[in-house]
Amino acid sequence: MIDKERQSGGEQAGESSEPIEIGGEEEALAPCEPAEQDDGESEEYEADADESAAQLKDQLLRALAETENVRRRARKDVTDANRYGIANFARDMLSVSDNMARALDSIPENAREESEIVKAIAEGVEMTAREMASALERHGIRQVNPLGEKFDYNLHQAMFEAKDSGEPDGTIVNVVQAGYMIGERLLRPAMVGVAKAAAAPNDGADDAGENGADDTEANLGAKLDTTA
Repeated sequence: MIDKERQSGGEQAGESSEPIEIGGEEEALAPCEPAEQDDGESEEYEADADESAAQLKDQLLRALAETENVRRRARKDVTDANRYGIANFARDMLSVSDNMARALDSIPENAREESEIVKAIAEGVEMTAREMASALERHGIRQVNPLGEKFDYNLHQAMFEAKDSGEPDGTIVNVVQAGYMIGERLLRPAMVGVAKAAAAPNDGADDAGENGADDTEANLGAKLDTTA
């Protein structure tokens, strides 16, 4: 009986000593192959990244340009404020300068020779007028005297028309009041008289009637000052 047990134990041991196969050919691991889908996603990601970088660069350039424009405008505003900030005050001071010029013009030529007092007063007014003009020039304010120049509505204000002046049509033949410029801007227009060519004589008596009246009305309308 003991021999039978030993024999059965040996058979079991022999069965257990046989190698056990795990998996089969169907379960063998296949070699790794590159995924085409991953490559497509990578290229799409790179394209999106390049587009985003281009957009950011464009936004940066625009922001830098806008910043430079703001700086340029700020510098121009500061320059204009320093140059033209006294425009209103200077315009008021022009009246003082005009009054001193009128006072000198009102003194007769022989009054200075006849009276030392009048002479001293005239010299004092002249010195004050020169000092006023010098102070205006130091602040960029200069006088405009356009006598003999072509009329420019941007700089001049026509007060009347002078016929038979012998000058070309549109030429300034008289300066009623001098103009002034501050920097590159007009501070006060010059009041002037402008030459106008004489009208051609009418050929017939009929033209002296209704047409002549129309021409007179047109000339009167042209003399009106509409630039104020």
